[in-house]
Amino acid sequence: MTKSEKQQAIKLLKRKFKKNSFFYLTDSSALSVAEVNDLRSKCYEKGVELKVVKNTLAIKAMQSLAKDRGYEKLFDALKGPTAIMFSETASTPAKIIKEFRKEHDKPVLKAAYIDTDVFHGDDQVEVLASLKSKEDVLGEIISLLESPIKSVLSAIDGGSTIASLLTAIEEKAGA
Repeated sequence: MTKSEKQQAIKLLKRKFKKNSFFYLTDSSALSVAEVNDLRSKCYEKGVELKVVKNTLAIKAMQSLAKDRGYEKLFDALKGPTAIMFSETASTPAKIIKEFRKEHDKPVLKAAYIDTDVFHGDDQVEVLASLKSKEDVLGEIISLLESPIKSVLSAIDGGSTIASLLTAIEEKAGA
């Protein structure tokens, strides 16, 4: 790889890291070409980009970004063969890994970067797969906020029905 190609690769990775708040560092080295293509296909279907990277270039791209992002916590995981799964949803790559490993031994999770939090090790796949998306959490919050309002509206609506019944009874009694 020429110096110019390395600079281009670093620039591309830098853009990907800036754009994605969620990415997973994995090892899929023992998979055959057909298995890797199958994994890429599953990733593509779910909106996840799988990219094989050189560790040194990934580290250089991370080092060139803001220190407050906490990328340095990932450097220990950037050893040996590495493929990065970039995603817009925190749990999707973990779900793909979990599903894919029903038939294969890999990919193995080295580390995951979830909006400045870092999860190390393959034992974190279950935890990461159970994370709720931002939309799911917002939906739950909205449901919780709507519940008391709906109760109040039901009580008010029910109250007007009772008032009309009392008025009807009163009119019948007076007639």
